[in-house]
Amino acid sequence: MEARSDVVLLAAVKDRDRGALCELYDRHAPWLLARLNRRCADSGLVEEVVQDTFLAVWRKPDAYRGTGDLPAWIWGIGIRRLLAALRPRRAIPWPRIAEQALPSAEEIVLLGVEHGDLGAAVNGLSPELRAVVQAVILDGLTSKEAGQLLRIPAGTVRTRLMRACVQMREALT
Repeated sequence: MEARSDVVLLAAVKDRDRGALCELYDRHAPWLLARLNRRCADSGLVEEVVQDTFLAVWRKPDAYRGTGDLPAWIWGIGIRRLLAALRPRRAIPWPRIAEQALPSAEEIVLLGVEHGDLGAAVNGLSPELRAVVQAVILDGLTSKEAGQLLRIPAGTVRTRLMRACVQMREALT
C-alpha cells in the first residue's frame, strides 16, 4: 500500500479521520521535536508544544491554505507555540545557542554547500549573529519573534542581521 501524501492526509483530517492525524504525527513529530529541542533546553515543554501543534492541526486543518509545503506550515505552528510557551511566565533553561555543540539541520545544509562559500560565510559568523540568521532567515521568524526567542530586543535582532549580512557579503566577495 502506497503512503498517502501530506495533503491527502490533511484532507482526511478535515473529515475528522483520527488515523490520518496519527499518520501526520508519526511522519512529522520526530523532526519537529528535534528542531524545537535545538531552540529550547526544556524537553518536557518541547514535547507539550509538539502535542499542542498537532492538536492545532486537528482543530483547524482549514488554516492550511494550500500554498507552500505542509511541513513548513506545521513548523510555523510549532515555533509560534514554543514562543507562546516561553513568554515570561516561568523560568526555563534557554536554548543551547551559545554552545553550538551539534550543528542544526540548517547549519549542516548550509555548511555542505559544495559549489560556493555560503557555508563558510555563515560558519564564520559569531554565535550571536549566527543565532539571528538562523531564527530570522532559516526559521522565518519576525524580528520581534526572534527577539523573544533569543531574549534580545527586536531592534538588536535587526542590527545583528544587518551586521551578519555585511559580514557574509564581505566573506563571499
